[in-house]
Amino acid sequence: MLLAPDVVNYLPPLAAILSFVATGMLVLLVPQFPRLAGAPEHLSAVQSAHKKITPRVGGLAIFFGLCVMLFFLPWEEARIHGGFFLAASVLFMAGILEDLGFGVSPTNRLVAAVISSLLVVGIFGTWLTRVDIPGLDGLVQYWIVGVPITVLLTAGIANGFNLIDGVNGLSSVVAIVSSLALSFIAYLSGDIFLAQAGLILAAAVFGFFALNFPFGLIFLGDAGAYTLGFFISWLGIFVVIGSTGVTPWAVLLTVIWPVSDTMLAIYRRSRRQADTMAPDRLHVHQLVMRAIEIVFVGRSKRHISNPLTTVILAPCVLAPALAAVAFWNNPLLAFLSVVTFKVIFWGTYLSMFRVISRYRRGSYRRAA
Repeated sequence: MLLAPDVVNYLPPLAAILSFVATGMLVLLVPQFPRLAGAPEHLSAVQSAHKKITPRVGGLAIFFGLCVMLFFLPWEEARIHGGFFLAASVLFMAGILEDLGFGVSPTNRLVAAVISSLLVVGIFGTWLTRVDIPGLDGLVQYWIVGVPITVLLTAGIANGFNLIDGVNGLSSVVAIVSSLALSFIAYLSGDIFLAQAGLILAAAVFGFFALNFPFGLIFLGDAGAYTLGFFISWLGIFVVIGSTGVTPWAVLLTVIWPVSDTMLAIYRRSRRQADTMAPDRLHVHQLVMRAIEIVFVGRSKRHISNPLTTVILAPCVLAPALAAVAFWNNPLLAFLSVVTFKVIFWGTYLSMFRVISRYRRGSYRRAA
């Protein structure tokens, strides 16, 4: 049973309002409950791009807003969404404990993502059964091949959203754009139920985004970043499963940014023989922010360079999503788009890295 039109009209705005109100309450509660800002060492973390104590539990507001939506759904829809939230709660709890400063390691958070994905497989009895790769499509039909691939993809994308969550608004923008693109693809393929789910998810994230960008009054945190990546990856899988017309390559385009950044991080750290789970300051958004500070505003203006980084990168997030919607049922063009954006991503990163290095060396020589 699908939701009635009048219900569809008010649920996304309601999700946004609930998320916004819950986010605002968390911001106001920080002076009374400093634990909401996590542990003091979070500010000195290698990957940190912020300088003041700020609540890290924005994911709690989003998760709360989505859970409240269950009470406004017909029983059948509430049962389906409730089962999914139950599975995702394992990953959410691992993330929120880290956000509150209880020290859940990246490895344990990744294990939690794996457990949550296995729970989804168990509850719904399904996994990614089609990848539009000749020879592999026949194999993923079998659980012994399909389930590991599904778990790897969902856990990897969840981790990818956490990796890109380094400046105000970026991870939220990616989540909103990805959710809307998947919602539109689901609508085009005739799956109104998943189209509605994507709209509600995007609205809930927007409620948080309104207080996160540009001033960073609250952060998404590990619970928010991991859980959003988990939600979106599974939404994409359900869209593929729900319609044979949707190509998985189009779904991949909707999350190409976190996927590319994750693959680049693995490559970068393997070249340095570093722990693949160890944080660094060499992600694309960090290089862009550093370039803005070095070339334009100076290092003391991080309150400007931080949100400006998201503004600069937003078109790069939007372009692949538009291609995904345009080629949602065209495997060849969607695949070529994936290759094109991957080449652009990696090429831009390497070029930017060289430019920054040369500029810094030039500045050092002039200063000497």
